[in-house]
Amino acid sequence: MKIRYALPALAAAVLTLAGCVNNAATEGGGSAGNGSTPAAGSIEPDQAAVDLLPAEVKKSGVLRIGTDAQYPPNEYKDADGNPTGWGVDLAEAVSAKLGLDPQWEILGFDSIIPRIQEGALDMGSSSFTDTVERQKSVDFVNFLNAGTQWAAAAGSNVNPDSACGLTVAVQATTVQDTDELPAKSKACTDAGKEAIEILRFEGQPEATQAVVDGRADAFSADLPVTGDAVAKLSGQLEAVGDVFDAAPYGFATQKDSDTTKAVQAALQSLIDDGTYLEILTGAGIEAGAVDEATINAGKA
Repeated sequence: MKIRYALPALAAAVLTLAGCVNNAATEGGGSAGNGSTPAAGSIEPDQAAVDLLPAEVKKSGVLRIGTDAQYPPNEYKDADGNPTGWGVDLAEAVSAKLGLDPQWEILGFDSIIPRIQEGALDMGSSSFTDTVERQKSVDFVNFLNAGTQWAAAAGSNVNPDSACGLTVAVQATTVQDTDELPAKSKACTDAGKEAIEILRFEGQPEATQAVVDGRADAFSADLPVTGDAVAKLSGQLEAVGDVFDAAPYGFATQKDSDTTKAVQAALQSLIDDGTYLEILTGAGIEAGAVDEATINAGKA
């Protein structure tokens, strides 16, 4: 996954998005939020969006949302184990526009899309990068532009464009794990150089810690995630290289479904009334804001 972030070391960066994350197989109901954005309870339903919902979803009164809550600051667990973060805030705002209560399920990242396909979830909100390959399984309602950013120990000479032979930490099943690093490593070996050692972890905090304690030379993650880690570990970590691999984030929904259309209408309503930008601004990622809620904008 990926996104853009406004942070001292990254202030000039412009984002784009990618997909990501995996984790615990526990279920968590209830709402989340970081306290800096509009409460979902204060958002009035948008009747045009409500009217697009499938009858069974509307009748249920809930929007079943899957997330992997190990990707701060986008989605993570609060002290009580409930999902929180700006991505959770935005998903709950969409739910409110649809006149539904959010019902969260925390599970492994790679389990979310299959559960949407089988109808066990209505939506996935887990920093998904919208890709052409993923579009074969689900639709994406796009809500952010972001990109990938590396981080390394402060004062290091790590260069993402010259990474052959390095050990790079990553959260398993993210776009950085499945696409970026394997491609970079193959380019190294094709050129007769040493491969990149990819050090995989279930959660981003573990990948970050691997760099802090010296087990990895760097980590690769979505820009907002990297920016958050650099801000929290100032003096220990620094962003290295440029932001790259721009792509859109999207809410995942069942392929060719009325739910996709309803979520798109709800997100557009949030964009139009300013709530969407307020949520992004509260998280410091307004540089990645979109003007229109699109479907399947990912081209790679």
